[in-house]
Amino acid sequence: MGEQTPARYTDRPLPDYRHVPGRTPHPTRDPRGHSYGRPPAPVPDLNAADWRSCTEYLYGLDLFNAGYWWECHEVLENLWHAARIGTPAGHALQAVIQCAAAHLKRECGQPAGASRLVAHAETHAAWGGRLALGLDLRLLVAATRAHVAGASPPVTLAVTAAPRTTGDRLEDL
Repeated sequence: MGEQTPARYTDRPLPDYRHVPGRTPHPTRDPRGHSYGRPPAPVPDLNAADWRSCTEYLYGLDLFNAGYWWECHEVLENLWHAARIGTPAGHALQAVIQCAAAHLKRECGQPAGASRLVAHAETHAAWGGRLALGLDLRLLVAATRAHVAGASPPVTLAVTAAPRTTGDRLEDL
């Protein structure tokens, strides 16, 4: 995470626009939306599958890094449902989803909502493990908190060189 834009993790094109509620057509409900009529992609359970080979997950990271926070939330939420609530991957995904939503709330001028989301993300990051799904979740939450407070630019995600283990949790080694 930092000010430099990380390399893309996929070559999949970004949507035609970043959805901001109240400012752009709803991507899936409005016929003018960039994802209108597209069903969610089939996804694996990231508690068992290697996140490095999950193009949908990697695309979600690309969306986050490009400031497509609503779209990132949608892509990762699909993976979160597959991972199930209360699992290590589920918590890690929820932490990233809530950080993306906090960015969007800040952009929409809702600082209290953004701060609440960061607090929820912190809880999920603790349950997901320090390094989960290739991300340093504590660093992600801290950087999102700083951004929401106006102390830093938007966060970008950079995957770590985490070991290949189920759930990618270092503390389980």
